[in-house]
Amino acid sequence: MELPSKLLENAVNEIAQLPGIGKRTALRLALHLLRQPLEQTHLLTSSLDKMRNEINYCQECYNISDATICLICSNTKRDKTTVCVVEDVRDVMAVEATGFFKGVYHVLGGKINPIEGIGPSQLNIKPLIEKVKTGNISEIIFALSSTMEGDTTNFYIFKQLKEFNITTSTIARGIGIGDELEYTDEVTLGRSLLHRIPFEQSIKQV
Repeated sequence: MELPSKLLENAVNEIAQLPGIGKRTALRLALHLLRQPLEQTHLLTSSLDKMRNEINYCQECYNISDATICLICSNTKRDKTTVCVVEDVRDVMAVEATGFFKGVYHVLGGKINPIEGIGPSQLNIKPLIEKVKTGNISEIIFALSSTMEGDTTNFYIFKQLKEFNITTSTIARGIGIGDELEYTDEVTLGRSLLHRIPFEQSIKQV
């Protein structure tokens, strides 16, 4: 569509790059911003700038954080011996929303996917192994989505951990095969955590 302003067109093109936003929706959002007080737009752009430039990744679990150590890892009431391994920060939020898990997390930053050129070295797998080497971890819970890439990543990490005397478990398959963790309802996800099974048992079921 031809727009009456190049400035508006540039804004629409940038907004349309956001996931799930098409050109028409981007245009509606841009026009909405034009109708708002200038201060409101400045607050939005300032918030985005500060988020992009100042946000940190926790040095212990790689979750997003305002400080070098996130609120979960710095919470003395959390069980630091139980680590839930997830793909990204959205999965941390999904598990936290259940209220069932009282341990800590380790965010991998993705899944092994050779087709997209993502190997173990591109993920936060080595730091996880180093954590286990300290001897302070008693259980690793695999909570990646039940996809081929998720299962491949789980199995790769499992092989790296076999030499250590720790429990490895995976969330129960109340979550459908192929489902992404962030879209699973809180009750199902919470029950899957409570009824987790030994990882070796899950391999035999496949």
